[in-house]
Amino acid sequence: KPSLLSLGEVDTLFHEFGHALQHVLTLQNESAVSGLNGIEWDAVEIASQFMEYWAEFDDKTFSSCAKHYSTGEALPADIYLKIKKARDFRTGSGLLSQIYLGKVDLRLHEKFDLGEDATSLEKDVAKDVLVFQPLVESRPLCSFSHIFAGGYAAGYYSYQWSKVLSADAFSAFEEPPGNLHDDASIRSIGRRLAATLLGLGGGRAPAKIFRDFRGRGPRPAALLRYSGLLLSGSG
Repeated sequence: KPSLLSLGEVDTLFHEFGHALQHVLTLQNESAVSGLNGIEWDAVEIASQFMEYWAEFDDKTFSSCAKHYSTGEALPADIYLKIKKARDFRTGSGLLSQIYLGKVDLRLHEKFDLGEDATSLEKDVAKDVLVFQPLVESRPLCSFSHIFAGGYAAGYYSYQWSKVLSADAFSAFEEPPGNLHDDASIRSIGRRLAATLLGLGGGRAPAKIFRDFRGRGPRPAALLRYSGLLLSGSG
């Protein structure tokens, strides 16, 4: 049998393909700022998370993958709707969790004093952010490898901030006149994306590149809507 992908693995495939696109489509001649090189942490995950939205929120893209490997039969519509609804399960809790982890990371790297109790610090942040508190005996810092061994020290917040930017970028393809259904409109916006967010790498400040593509600064409404936390048309 062929190697079949789970839904999470499809998301990962699109995610990593986004990173690859930045290298393949770079417009920079200097390697230090081409592809992902030289990009500020705030923006390194924009292209990758942007590509995930095609797998998760574009029906045409999803249906091109969601077929039976031997018969070619499409995934039943009722199961597809259940998958879309399941994506919204506890997204608010997930958002708070990311904010909590980001704040813990920044607190440790900005104000930590020698001899300070790191666990107490983490619990204080949890009280400030989380609705439901972790178990008293929990020690999440012991497994928070991103900030101790994964290169995200003082930068874990960038995951959530990148989601704001990537969701806003994807929403450009949903806006009139294209609404994800007009191929000419999608190609036009795609070329603009390739010339800005995908092509400029670390050669220009991310905030300026985003404005080059979107024509304005980032807004959180798209992320909240895709997370099921904001009704369509709101914000």
